[in-house]
Amino acid sequence: MALDPKKFFQACNPSKTLKLEVEEDRDFYIDFSSVRGRDIIKQLRRTITREANDASCQLFTGHIGCGKSTELFRLKDELVKESFYVVYFESSADMDMADVDISDILLAITRQVSESLEKVDIKLKPSYFTNLFNEVADFLQTPIGLNAELSLPLGGGKIGELSLPLGIGKITATTKESPRLRSQLRQYLEPRTSSILEAINKEILGRATELLKQKGYQGLVVIIDNLDRIDTSLKPSGRSQPEYLFIDRGEQLRKLNCHVVYTIPLVLMFSDELNSLNNRFGIYPAVLPMVRVKNRDQSDCIEGMDLLRQMVLARAFPKLNCEERLAKVHEVFSSLEVLNRLCRMSGGHVRNLLVLLYSCLQREDPPLDSNCLESVIRDYRNDLTAGIDENGWRRLKQIVQEKDIVKGEADYPLLRSLFLFEYTDQEDRWVDVNPAIAESKKFRQ
Repeated sequence: MALDPKKFFQACNPSKTLKLEVEEDRDFYIDFSSVRGRDIIKQLRRTITREANDASCQLFTGHIGCGKSTELFRLKDELVKESFYVVYFESSADMDMADVDISDILLAITRQVSESLEKVDIKLKPSYFTNLFNEVADFLQTPIGLNAELSLPLGGGKIGELSLPLGIGKITATTKESPRLRSQLRQYLEPRTSSILEAINKEILGRATELLKQKGYQGLVVIIDNLDRIDTSLKPSGRSQPEYLFIDRGEQLRKLNCHVVYTIPLVLMFSDELNSLNNRFGIYPAVLPMVRVKNRDQSDCIEGMDLLRQMVLARAFPKLNCEERLAKVHEVFSSLEVLNRLCRMSGGHVRNLLVLLYSCLQREDPPLDSNCLESVIRDYRNDLTAGIDENGWRRLKQIVQEKDIVKGEADYPLLRSLFLFEYTDQEDRWVDVNPAIAESKKFRQ
């Protein structure tokens, strides 16, 4: 088969998340677990499949763009094959990530679960939420078209037989766009959090699990992605939003009556309250590191480089095996060394790899040569280094020269900005400077 430049271009779009239930996406997927330190998805799956109580709570984090969403779709695919009913959703679809509270998360879970269940002919009509909708309507007194079919406003009318997911969806969609209404709704729901949680467990999750088992499923799993993207701004209490949600309110989040996987902000792994987080949930968060492209001694990690090459070539020749793809590398790059250079400069950050590759494809058609790649790397390096102040340069050099570790929240911005990458090997976690920064004149001075 010959390279199809248009399909290759589309397959390299860095904004695309692979969904392994889709055949084409399965052809693109590369399992990097052997060079990430351990198979984290296997760990998450085992906890769910081995837990006898139909409920578990796990935390998952990593750098944005390191492949968490793709790995979560892998988890979903493997659990579906083991007859679990899995509800995956992106929290950003229901919430304003700059301003999230516990009630927002609980309502989003309720909506997403109930909406998904309707696809398998399970329609839940919990009396608690029907009453709650009517109370909220009277409290807010704001028309938002909560029941489109009957043209009932939010204030001055009863909800009646409104579909559960539609009702919650109408409320959350309106309050997401209005900070004032969102604040009013939270004031109303906050003292009712315990009763809402009880109703979710009994009337939604508990009932759903019972009905799903009647249909032959092993249980219910809810995967909540993108909570790692919540803003780190301070709440009125002075606590950061991540600390407030997952430490102060973590006890409530872990009490859901089903299997739950939350993505959490990586900054919590560097908080001085990490032990409090672990104690709240009774588990250690699973951290997805970068793909190792080199070892601690700066030599190439052969296996990591092999897998990254396959990640690129699988998008060019998805139906070929590994050897056949490598044999056709000259259809994509002018030489194997150009591909190797691309993989090394990504630092093992899978989205960075695709961003660099996509930028090349926006400029030229394959086969891509070194001039094109170096031009893209140069632009990438300039953009990165423009954001580093003198203290940042000093700390980056110190970390590399002294083989230091990232220390607490003060160093976390270096990871968040992708100035540093974190890796895991058989010994421990370690960090190294972004390869593009390492080649800059300022860093080498």
